[in-house]
Amino acid sequence: MYECETEQPRAASQPSDDFPGERSPAISGAVGRSRRGEGYRVREFDLVIFDCDGVLVDSEVIFARVLGECLNEADFPATAAEALLLGFGKNRDTLAAAVERRYGRSLPDGFFEAMRARTARVLERELQPMPGVVELLTALPQPRCVASNGHLPRVRERLALTRLLRFFDPHVFSATQVAIGKPAPDLFLLAAHRLDKAPASCLVVEDSVIGVAAAVAAGMPVIGFCGGSHCVEDHAGQLTAAGCVQVFTQMADLATYLCDAKLCG
Repeated sequence: MYECETEQPRAASQPSDDFPGERSPAISGAVGRSRRGEGYRVREFDLVIFDCDGVLVDSEVIFARVLGECLNEADFPATAAEALLLGFGKNRDTLAAAVERRYGRSLPDGFFEAMRARTARVLERELQPMPGVVELLTALPQPRCVASNGHLPRVRERLALTRLLRFFDPHVFSATQVAIGKPAPDLFLLAAHRLDKAPASCLVVEDSVIGVAAAVAAGMPVIGFCGGSHCVEDHAGQLTAAGCVQVFTQMADLATYLCDAKLCG
């Protein structure tokens, strides 16, 4: 996703007052099947941690379209598909760096402020929950939470627009609350800490390689979801290679999997 706030996540050298940012050893193969097809016992988890954009809400193609429009207007030619590849999983700083590498020049002053305003207007008109996610969340008992690299007010706003905030409030966490966001493990460790759960007892649902890397680094098994309209043909393979123990393209199949793991009532 593309975050265009003026406030940035804290640098690694500036620890958060909210969470110390300790690390946990990585684990893999805790649920379902491993990347090598080995069998693992399905187990019950104490907390399900959802990414927001691309998992709960189908926002990534909207971000890509707006980014492409803003780039073209600023004389940085890009199609929507190119904008998606350029910006997927990035925040303001990393997107600015990616643009400079690609085009050999920096974005103009005010670019992100204008993009943020346009994105907000388009999201208000077009943003939808991921198909099937309401049914999944209705069946899935607490605890669950959201952990997003986005800025907290914007994440909560997207959940509110799609009427999903009621399933998570107040347990919505942002990279601005930790020392450094994904792919570092800090954000997922914060979520587990706030809900008093051991990292190994949490299950993460992610749509990006960056998010999967963060979950693996946090010592949490991670499920991939590639049912968003932004996902390309090889997206499932990328998530599996990054460390997902299972990948789903349909929310209904993910719901079935979680219920088989005795998470649903």
